[in-house]
Amino acid sequence: MLTIKVLGPGCDNCKRLASLAERAITNLAIEARVEKLTDYTDIMKYKILATPGLVINEKVVCAGRVPSQAEITTFLTNALITA
Repeated sequence: MLTIKVLGPGCDNCKRLASLAERAITNLAIEARVEKLTDYTDIMKYKILATPGLVINEKVVCAGRVPSQAEITTFLTNALITA
């Protein structure tokens, strides 16, 4: 099972990223858990310069922008291959 974290203060971009990630999980029919980290000290542990951030299995895969649905699907597929 993949662990996916959306890093950000809860803004519209963060919510959109979480929604896109959940849609990609559904489309791939995989087991994954999406967590939303909004606490600044928790976010800074991942050393990103801008939010929103996307973390899959404790690896930052994207930060500072909302990736497309296709990019998120690719990130998830790559995480499954390396898991």
